[in-house]
Amino acid sequence: MENIMFAYLIEKISTWFEAAEQRRREAYLAQSTDIVQLEQRLRSLEVHGYNV
Repeated sequence: MENIMFAYLIEKISTWFEAAEQRRREAYLAQSTDIVQLEQRLRSLEVHGYNV
């Protein structure tokens, strides 16, 4: 029973971190001033493994 609770907790924490990272990436992209900058930021995210 303890293992199930631990696995559930880890899954919830993982989901929370993934959602926070997604919001951070979206905010970074939303700061683009034009389509060229947006494309540069997208390319940068792809090349650098989404570590902005």
